[in-house]
Amino acid sequence: MDIISHLTRTVTPAVLGDDNNPAKRNLLEQFYAIFAARLADKDTYGRFANENIAQDDQGFYDRVWTDGSHRDQISRELASQHNVDATASRGLVAMAAPLAFHEIKSLAGNTPVPQFLNDNLSNYQHHIPAWAAGVVPAGMVASAPAGERISNTTSTAPLVREEEKSGSFMKALLPIIGLIILGALAWALLRGCQEDPAPVATPVATEEVATDEQTVVAADIEPASLTLATGEANTLYACRMNVGDEALQTNVMNALSNTFGAEADKCRADVDDSFAADMPAAAQLSSILPIFQSVPDANMVIKGEEIIVNAADEGVLDQLVNDLQAAAPGMTVSAEGPLDLQGEIDDSLVATDTAMNNLGENPDPRDVARALSLQVINFELDKAIIPDANKPYLDRAAQLITNTPDVELMIIGHTDKLASNAYNMELSQERANAVREYLVSKGVDASKLSTKGMGETDPVATNATEQGRFRNRRIEFSVYDESMATDDNAVVAGDTQEMDANMDPDLNPLDANNDDVTVDGDDRMLDADGTLADPDLNPLDNNNDDILPDSDDPSQGTDLDPTN
Repeated sequence: MDIISHLTRTVTPAVLGDDNNPAKRNLLEQFYAIFAARLADKDTYGRFANENIAQDDQGFYDRVWTDGSHRDQISRELASQHNVDATASRGLVAMAAPLAFHEIKSLAGNTPVPQFLNDNLSNYQHHIPAWAAGVVPAGMVASAPAGERISNTTSTAPLVREEEKSGSFMKALLPIIGLIILGALAWALLRGCQEDPAPVATPVATEEVATDEQTVVAADIEPASLTLATGEANTLYACRMNVGDEALQTNVMNALSNTFGAEADKCRADVDDSFAADMPAAAQLSSILPIFQSVPDANMVIKGEEIIVNAADEGVLDQLVNDLQAAAPGMTVSAEGPLDLQGEIDDSLVATDTAMNNLGENPDPRDVARALSLQVINFELDKAIIPDANKPYLDRAAQLITNTPDVELMIIGHTDKLASNAYNMELSQERANAVREYLVSKGVDASKLSTKGMGETDPVATNATEQGRFRNRRIEFSVYDESMATDDNAVVAGDTQEMDANMDPDLNPLDANNDDVTVDGDDRMLDADGTLADPDLNPLDNNNDDILPDSDDPSQGTDLDPTN
């Protein structure tokens, strides 16, 4: 893990803004190493480990180095070494300290920050200058480079001079090194035979475990992402973000609000430490978003160091790629390729399989929902039959949900915008119900699953492109919340397709409101406004598909809905 490169990529743009002065960039790079070495000290880190450090808390730097002479030395030496004004140097490190602190915490994940930084010392130690020995913990400054005289206590002067003349110093030294190693091994074995071998064995085991855990944590963190779609007249049609902390969420939301105004409020955020707390494009969003806003019916995904865009007009798309690349030269900007349906499905199932394998025992319900949502359930046109390709993954999901006591999920169906809203709403509900019924058939307690049909109302991409429509046709899993039960289109856990005692078979007989639009006299319940409603499952279509027969439907569903 290249800590210094990460901080240079994420923190430096936030500190310098449009100032691309190489001397200042190099100054900050060296400061990050000194700062990391300081945080590696448990006592130093312990003073503010439980504080909520604001990213603009420039007084934080003073709390890291409480000795004013140390702070003065750092800013003075950095200024001198990089030919930067001393006052500017002091301001740069004060701005960088809280930002670097948040990034290092994010990189450390579940590992204590001092342990993480000590485990990865070799990664940044060579950036620490010799003059910093007095302001960082002992032993953090790297030893003299190979080839320099180490010390007179290591080897005598006559021995060094003799071997340098003969050109075989290392050959003479190898036997000595071998004897030292053998002696150390013998001592370790002797200590291992004692009753309490912990002083020898424990540090080695701890170091190895910590390194392994850190590798896993780093591998599990997904890059933060922002997905946007524009509608007609430069409106914000869809917006999602996955970020590692609220600070990044706030930064992204501020940029969205500056460009899209109140429409930014429709952006949904998943804030979780499974996502990175940095976004390489964050500093350029003020330039990126207005360019994207100017293109109607377009889609953009910002993830890691990539920006992928799509638009219905190929000529406009090419220009969009060029404009974004100019605005964000550090990012890789590309146009989305043609839809590879089978490839998308296969990749989604591989991603789901990997995510489910990484859940472990007693997983967080949010992680379960994310893992299951990765799969593409590609229903046939106008149908709600589970494809065979998804059944093995749903079988695993059923076992997982059954074995995890506190998992209660909402299954949410979505469609594109090609059909009518009423039709899409019904179809999305049927598909969500089909997934629920399949899981229940595999042993899941029905009370742990709820469903909701959203139709075309919650897109994640533009419906103007084939790729966008494909992404909008989806099944999502979400952790069930009691507030969901109040939504008109929600079927709460335990509901059936039967008419509840207090529910009328209306536009959506599965919800609690009587919202028919066709009026006749057979309705046994009234809407809130007193209008009589027809008990047709969907009176807006051309079939009479009542759930229960009534007096106006002698054919019980085979004839068209009667008109009055």
